[in-house]
Amino acid sequence: MPLNPQERQRRYGQANHRLTLWLLAAWMVVTFVVPFFARDLNFSFFGWPFSFWVASQGALIAYLVIAWSYARWMNRRDQAEAETSAEE
Repeated sequence: MPLNPQERQRRYGQANHRLTLWLLAAWMVVTFVVPFFARDLNFSFFGWPFSFWVASQGALIAYLVIAWSYARWMNRRDQAEAETSAEE
């Protein structure tokens, strides 16, 4: 039995909020937790101290992965939603 538009919209919104919370948690870990503990890691990584690399390069890469993940997930979700709407 197909869902009514309000129920589909509610489920879509809930899934979007869940994904946003998970990605926000990942952002928080990358921004605050990893650099805090990286100070204790005293080894060289590509010629630089690991803590410097995490703060300057690793975080930027992680932010790009977070943004890419959100865009990819939303594109897939929107396509699935459009296919479902077209079938009805």
